[in-house]
Amino acid sequence: MGITKKVTVLAVGLGLVTLSACGSSDGDDKGAGGPKTVTLVSHNSWAASKDVIAAFEKRSGYQVKVLEDGDAGQAVNKAILTKDNPQGDVFFGVDNTLLSRALDNGLFQPYEAKDYDLVLPEYRVDEDEHRVTPVDTGDICVNYDKEWFSEHDLTPPKTFDDLIKPAYKDLLVVENASTSSPGLGFLLGTAARYGDDGWQDYWKKLKANGVKVVDGWEQAYNEEFSGSAGGKQAKADRPLVVSYASSPPAEVIYADPKPETAPTGVAEGTCFRQVEYAGLLSNAKNPEGGKALLDFLISKEFQDDMPLNMFVYPVREVAQVPKEFAEFGPQAKDPETMDPEKIADNRDQWVKSWTSLVLK
Repeated sequence: MGITKKVTVLAVGLGLVTLSACGSSDGDDKGAGGPKTVTLVSHNSWAASKDVIAAFEKRSGYQVKVLEDGDAGQAVNKAILTKDNPQGDVFFGVDNTLLSRALDNGLFQPYEAKDYDLVLPEYRVDEDEHRVTPVDTGDICVNYDKEWFSEHDLTPPKTFDDLIKPAYKDLLVVENASTSSPGLGFLLGTAARYGDDGWQDYWKKLKANGVKVVDGWEQAYNEEFSGSAGGKQAKADRPLVVSYASSPPAEVIYADPKPETAPTGVAEGTCFRQVEYAGLLSNAKNPEGGKALLDFLISKEFQDDMPLNMFVYPVREVAQVPKEFAEFGPQAKDPETMDPEKIADNRDQWVKSWTSLVLK
């Protein structure tokens, strides 16, 4: 999810609020009732509407601080390194590609959030211990620049197989699988599609076909991809990018004037489903505030608000999905998926092999 992760760079200056602060929740705001600040640690794609956060603060009595800490992979690694003296109370943004790393390192303590039973069953994990709470989901997919392909009289790719064809040489930019959540998700998608014995051969062909690798999503999408608003300003020359199925709606919603259709499309045969979780950090200084915040993250209020802020899908039953998502960014009908245990058993070795194969 991300997603991030996601299209939040477009949200800057457009009325979406990202609260941020440094430090943990044991500051000078302790009163007779204990800490009155709850700190959320996240990757840099967290965003929420100001009025929704304000309503939670008024209702709960806690002031929310958000500490953003880079891409999802970077944020998770730092949270693990600081788990004995955590930067905050709740961590948001560990996804199914990195979940086992967080759980195996004891990052979270158990807590079953209020209304957990209203989370759609397909997104629930760790139900024996409830160390994490599902918050959002999204599909990591290759996006394409419709105008570029029309001008070059070339049909956009639809599948992983298409991406290695000569017609698409030097057109694709991807994120580094060792530093980026969507980059890792795309790698796992190829492993799911081609199997343990076939994914390396696929990447050899992708490398020979001129794939470009950059560190993270923001660079790939907003600097290298010709179809994004940022890419057009940067005069980017890559019409294919690993992003999200929900990226095209963002290109419509934030355009001025708004186009009748999205300028970008999704190659549905390249999608890998991502789920993002939040958890109460071990050794959190304000565990009660953290529990209240986790309850809030799966409340209908937050789940309804979330899609147009972080461009992800809600995980709660009957949460609202914006009409722009249904029209321009529907979830993939048959995305690649992978059992979390298989990800845990193979992820580190796959990333090591991928790095040696693609970056050297």
